[in-house]
Amino acid sequence: MSSRRQRTPTPRSANRREHQAATAGAQRRRRPWWAAGVVGVAALIGLAVLAGSQSGGGSGVSDPAAFDLPAVEGDARVRLADFKGNPVVVNFFASWCTACDFELPGFARVSDELRGQVSFVGVAALETGDPMTMPERHGITWWPLARDIGSRGNDLHAALGGRGMPITAYYDDTGNLLDVDTGAIDEATLRERITSLYQIEV
Repeated sequence: MSSRRQRTPTPRSANRREHQAATAGAQRRRRPWWAAGVVGVAALIGLAVLAGSQSGGGSGVSDPAAFDLPAVEGDARVRLADFKGNPVVVNFFASWCTACDFELPGFARVSDELRGQVSFVGVAALETGDPMTMPERHGITWWPLARDIGSRGNDLHAALGGRGMPITAYYDDTGNLLDVDTGAIDEATLRERITSLYQIEV
């Protein structure tokens, strides 16, 4: 009589499951380390796009092509549509902004020279104090002054691509946004920009 022990055969289905589990484990081990990060970034971008589409355009607050903002003082509104027929220079300022302090004297002089030809609008954004202190300090008395509003108090500023202060936006006489300067500009540069964009010698 043979004393050799007989092996119990393993069912073919059990072998298949073991093979599938081993293959899946190997695939997980071969997955690049950065794959999870890419998936996470894509999800965040998708959420940001969705939030932007729900929060902004056409509201008159964050739409740079049709802004409609409350005045700094009183119950009036400052609307881009009200300036139709004149080019419009929109300058963003804040009471704490040293760069605004640098550029506003030049803006005041140029705007006085071009009064009646080019409209100038001041918009207080990212404000933490009294927005009237900056224009008053530089003798700006006739500009319409608006307050940027929105979820963080800077929706128009952000819609125009602003990250710091100041920024200046240039609209033509039909309300089309032509260009934006991010950062302070000196008087000579402002004159060059107006001549180039509006074909007005200044």
